Order: sequence, then C-alpha cells, then structure tokens
Amino acid sequence: MRRLLVFGAVLVTLVGSGVVASSSTTPDRHPPGGWVGTWAASPGTGVANTPNGYPNYSIRNVVHTSIGGNQARVRLSNTFGTSPLTFGHVTIAVAASNTSPAAKPGTMRTLTFGGQPSVVVPAAAEVLSDPIRLNVPRDGDLLITTYTPTPSGPVTFHAFAGQTSFFTPNGDFANQESGAAFTEQTNVWHYVSGVDVRSGAPGSVVTFGDSITDGVGSTNNANRRWPDLLSDRLRGRLGVLNAGISGNRLLLDVPGSGFGRNALARFADDVLSQGDVRSMIVLEGINDIQQTPHQTDPAMIISAYRQLIAQAKARGIKVIGATILPFKGWRVWDETLEATRVSVNQWIRTSGEFDSVIDFDRVMRDPADPQRMLPAYDAGDHLHPGDAGYQAMANAIDLSKL
Repeated sequence: MRRLLVFGAVLVTLVGSGVVASSSTTPDRHPPGGWVGTWAASPGTGVANTPNGYPNYSIRNVVHTSIGGNQARVRLSNTFGTSPLTFGHVTIAVAASNTSPAAKPGTMRTLTFGGQPSVVVPAAAEVLSDPIRLNVPRDGDLLITTYTPTPSGPVTFHAFAGQTSFFTPNGDFANQESGAAFTEQTNVWHYVSGVDVRSGAPGSVVTFGDSITDGVGSTNNANRRWPDLLSDRLRGRLGVLNAGISGNRLLLDVPGSGFGRNALARFADDVLSQGDVRSMIVLEGINDIQQTPHQTDPAMIISAYRQLIAQAKARGIKVIGATILPFKGWRVWDETLEATRVSVNQWIRTSGEFDSVIDFDRVMRDPADPQRMLPAYDAGDHLHPGDAGYQAMANAIDLSKL
C-alpha cells in the first residue's frame, strides 16, 4: 500500500505565520454569530521530502467533532509551506463511518473562499472558508477533502493523528460521495487545522500539550485521547480543541523532527487565534525534561508557564494547569530528571498562578511507587497512558472549572 511521504520528515524553519482569508471571513478570537471550534489539530511541520507538494492529489481527512451545529467553516494551513499553495477544490461531508472514505448520502458540500471554489494560500499562512450549511453531528465524524492541482512545496501536516485518513494521487475526487477513488491510506492529517460550527455552545476549551494530549498510546480510530473523553463528559456543552503535538517542548524547537514549534512560538496560532476560547488546559514540560538537551532547571520551565498564563489571561481565557505525569521506567529517567518534574509539579500545585489545577500526577501514579505510572494506566512505555489511563485523566477534570 502506498502512503503519503510524511514519516520521518524533518522540521523546517518557520518563516513567519499569519491568517489570510478572502472577503469578510477573517477569523478572530470572538467571532460573531455563535461560531465555536468543534475540532482542531495543530500543524506540526512541513514535509521536507515533498519539494513539489502533492500535485493532483485528493486527500480525505477524517476528523472527529466535539460539538454540533447547523453551519460549518474550515481552516486550512500552509503554515510550513515555502511557496503559495493552491486548493482547487475543497469539500466537507458527514462521514458514513470513521474508518471509511465514504460520505453519508446527501451531506457532501463544496466549500468556497470569498465566494470562489478555489483559493491560493501564501507561504506561512492559513485560510478560513466561507460558512456552509451542514448539520454537523456532535461526537461525530467529518470528511474534509482537499484537491491540490499544482506543485506547492513542502506540505503542512499534523504528524500523529491516531486516525486513518485517505487519499488518491489521480486527480480531483473531492466531491465523490462513495469514496471509491480513495484507495490509499495515511495516519496523518494534511492541510486541515480546524473546523468551526455555528452552535449554541458558549465557547471552547483548548487542550494545549504534547504527545500525551495528542493521544499517543490510545487505540487508533477509537477517539480515546483524553481530550476526546473530556468531550464525551461535556456532552456538547463546550467545544474541545486538541492543540497537542507529539514531542512538543515549552522552550525549544527540535531540529530534524516533526515536533512542531516550541509552545511559546505556536501559542498565538494554536490557542489565541481559535474561535471563542473560554478556557485552556496546559499539560507541557515532560519533553523539556526528558528530551536531549535536558532542561533540569525548574525555573526555566516555570518561566514558560508564566508567559502562557499572562498571554491567555490578557485575552480573557481561563488557564488550568495540569501536573506532569510520572515517567519512571522510560528510557532516560533518572533521579535528576525526576527532581525537576517534582519541583515543577509543586509549583503548579501551590503557586496560585493558574485559575485552577488538575493533578494528573496524583491520578496516574502508582501508590506503591509514586515515581512510576500505575501499570493499569500505562500504554507500556512508562511515558504514555493507554486508553484506561486517558479515561482516568478525563475523569479527573472538574467540569465546573472550564
């Protein structure tokens, strides 16, 4: 089976970021008319081994909603592109199932941009589609299909989806309801970075983090990431937007990886520019500690948290701090790294700088060995939870604080 060439891709240098859209569709943090985010994925990098992009490809991304609505609009990203990117045809549909490229009959819609069916996205920019009428289900699945007719340069993508999507390199099949042309598979989300719906929900919560928020260790195609399970508990009362990137760090980029820009660099795009965010949960820092070069000074990690708190609160967003999970047994764990984690967690619990705190450390640790994750919650590598662990994390969140 042929796959999109995204695995083992290297991180390209960020040349800037911005939001570009046609006509009156420019997004802002409190968009009018009840627009709330139902799904998001933070762009992690560009595919350096795709110098021509994906000309003549149709890519059908499968994404899972948190809230429903009667209209939708889609955000597409060329954040890591180095040249203009043309979308010749973009569609949205309700998926027949989350493991098939077929659309639910009668739900296929063509998206427009300033009234036009195609759009050119400058390098390092995003676009937001015009609104389209569609009954978007809560806790359901959508198909976002892009057709790129011409060469474009490196492709912007989210490397770990935990979800099978589909593609064909044989032309424009964006509006094909049956999905028969989409014979190839990928476990990566390409180009699409967000879906908003017109909803009665009062806003959304952004979960900002690394691979543990991204859902590494959970069952593929099952939506068992802890943000998904939080959304299940909320039952449509708030949108839940997953801004986790596997391998992401608070303070450093990681050249040669798909781990995204550091959290401070991506914060404005991945949190502040989302529609109607009312709160965010921050679970970052383990990669600063465990990746090389190791950050063993708690004050450096704390300074990054303080910046995130200040920027979010300046925009009226509540900030909920989450303690860093135990990781004894992971390949680089030692007492020095553990001491850093303990110090950072102590500050999260006691500083009073967050609006509230979720103590994931206490929830997830083994009472017999508090430096280690409870075996029943461990995906097996001693760093990432499995499905049961992610459920325990979601259950630990006080919904009244959101």
